[in-house]
Amino acid sequence: MSKNNFKLSVNINESNPNHHLWNNNGTWFIHFMIHKEDYTSQRVRKSLKTRDVAEARKRRDKVLARFTIEQ
Repeated sequence: MSKNNFKLSVNINESNPNHHLWNNNGTWFIHFMIHKEDYTSQRVRKSLKTRDVAEARKRRDKVLARFTIEQ
């Protein structure tokens, strides 16, 4: 995606350190929504390829930071 053709939809709940994470049979995944200029949306679900929740949080933060920079 090129710059400025989508909006990241991320609501961060500070009281939940595992926001945008879910555990699927021991492996942590990230999930969030992207809203596009054509008024469609895309759900993003990606394996973080770790079973460690602390590592999953670090990887989630990197993914979200990368999408934020691209906006």
